[in-house]
Amino acid sequence: MKRLHLPKYRLPLWASCLAAVLLAGGITLFSLWCQPYPLGSTLAIFRAQKILIVLNAMPVGLLLLATACVLGNVFYGAAAVHVGVGLLSIANRLKIEIRDEPVFPRDFSLLKEAGSAMSQYDLTLPWNILAVLGLTTLALVAAGLLVGSRPLSSWGLWRRLKKGGTSSSGRCLGWVGRILGAAASMGMLAVLIVTVYASQSLYNSFIVSNPYYIPQVFNELGFPYCFCHQFTTYPVDRPEGFSRTEAEQWDQGGAAGLGEDVHVIMVMDEAFSDITDDDAFTYTQENDPLPNLHTLQQDPHALTGHVVVPGFAGGTANTEFDVLTGMQTNALSASTTSSFRVVNRNLDSLFRVFGDDGYHTSFFHPGDDWFYNRENVYRWFGAEETLFAGEMEDVAYKGRWVTDDYMAGLIEAEFEEAVSQGQTLFHYTTTIQNHMSYTPDKYGEGYSYPAVETAQPLSEGVETMLEVYVEGARDADAMLGRLWTYFQNREEPVVLVFFGDHLPSLGDDKLAYRELGMDAALEEEQRQDLFSPYETPYVIWANDAAAQALNWEEAVAELALPQDGRISAAFLGAAVLELTGRTGESPWFDFLNQLRREAPVVQKQSYLTPQGQALPLQEAEASLTGQIDKWRKWSYYKLRYKVIP
Repeated sequence: MKRLHLPKYRLPLWASCLAAVLLAGGITLFSLWCQPYPLGSTLAIFRAQKILIVLNAMPVGLLLLATACVLGNVFYGAAAVHVGVGLLSIANRLKIEIRDEPVFPRDFSLLKEAGSAMSQYDLTLPWNILAVLGLTTLALVAAGLLVGSRPLSSWGLWRRLKKGGTSSSGRCLGWVGRILGAAASMGMLAVLIVTVYASQSLYNSFIVSNPYYIPQVFNELGFPYCFCHQFTTYPVDRPEGFSRTEAEQWDQGGAAGLGEDVHVIMVMDEAFSDITDDDAFTYTQENDPLPNLHTLQQDPHALTGHVVVPGFAGGTANTEFDVLTGMQTNALSASTTSSFRVVNRNLDSLFRVFGDDGYHTSFFHPGDDWFYNRENVYRWFGAEETLFAGEMEDVAYKGRWVTDDYMAGLIEAEFEEAVSQGQTLFHYTTTIQNHMSYTPDKYGEGYSYPAVETAQPLSEGVETMLEVYVEGARDADAMLGRLWTYFQNREEPVVLVFFGDHLPSLGDDKLAYRELGMDAALEEEQRQDLFSPYETPYVIWANDAAAQALNWEEAVAELALPQDGRISAAFLGAAVLELTGRTGESPWFDFLNQLRREAPVVQKQSYLTPQGQALPLQEAEASLTGQIDKWRKWSYYKLRYKVIP
């Protein structure tokens, strides 16, 4: 019986190339249409910034050439790429709609977990888009059956150019030629990803409505371009000598329910610092901007000192990450990264430890839930409840910022609700009022700021910045005082932890710090205190009921903090767990508490001895460097492999 052969028209080389370009453009257009953003608006942005057209179509085109070489037909190659890019684009749409977060390349490592997570959502699939994808794919396959069109492999193209022939359909010399052609296309794509698409300056050069809202950036700059850009952003380096099996063994053990049932309230206040204690300032007891902090530092039920945070004058979320997880942002990669952008799975955190002990756990932040992807990150941290600005009622503003005093009221209400329901509360708030910029209009036109008290005259711009900043510091200190007074009068046991996320940003190139002559303005080799640009104050205070429940003096002595109270931010949460009697509940946090005793501060390539001497890590004893190496490997295991239901 004879086989049926369909008549097949064969395109010349120029027509094959033109078909590849047009098909790549069509697939790119379909990908943009899939996104939860009007296609017309996206195309208007592309018309204004025309290079975006090339940046979005180029990866699709190179993928099409690679698959066309392998399959021997440009239409079959287009069908395969159309399905792959189309499904990825639809997945991006769904993820933005469900989680307000786009698809990143790192999500491929979580396909199993993603499949399990999808069962938790009531998905409404875009059937119209899926139908168009299916019909157009079938049309491409049909075109491949009827039209022979083979983009040449690298070997085949060389052969034809040498002969000068252009009349045939571009037949390859065999599988070797096809593989070489596909490899050349994929190689070029790889080079572009690590060069052009990796360029942060190019990425930042595009005009978008909100550069901090990543889903909006994806919508406006195009999913293909942004997806390729994300291949090289937010890296996490695999530590040398890492063994997943070894790390799994470290992570075994621990028993819940060992700690005392005291309420724990943690407040990380935006840009809260005690820079006004520097000799450059001349405040007296009568006009002290931080009276509550200074009074608490003398309280017998208070532990005070400084946390060394990941960054200078910014990086709020990185400090949150360090405190809550015990990992260090600065140790995740040799290059700069953003800790909340590398989180994409359930992680061990203070929320989980307290949650396993039966606590109600909550997180409040008077900012947008999408900023730093907090909406998703805190779910991955295990917070039972989250509250962001969009959900807050009767919000009080000072200028354009939600006040610290308003947040104190929310914390009090959260505490009272937990008590009324018989719950023990672990709560974490990140405030926002004292966020930069410190311009005269920060709190509204005509707002009158108290004069800043300094030992020497300052430039007008610096004086203004300091007046605005110190006004916010006063309000932060007032929040501390309000919470202190409130919990002091409660009969329930409460531990209050209050600290800053980073020093304020006071002008380009540390302008205000330089005019004040502060140590933080100097280069590293010139500083008397190596860690001065990264230090913010903390207070761990227990009311009478908590001090009694915890046997405060003995618990503090066993904590063995250094005399000046300086510790890395990554050790603060672990110290709170130990202070509340939770040694033995988490092998991870127990390890951090032991490491803290050997090196209270670890910051990049330096560390602080228990006696307060700052030294390079390369001069540390082998036992200590081995423990720090274990810390890095264990962190990598948690970020990449540990599965928490």
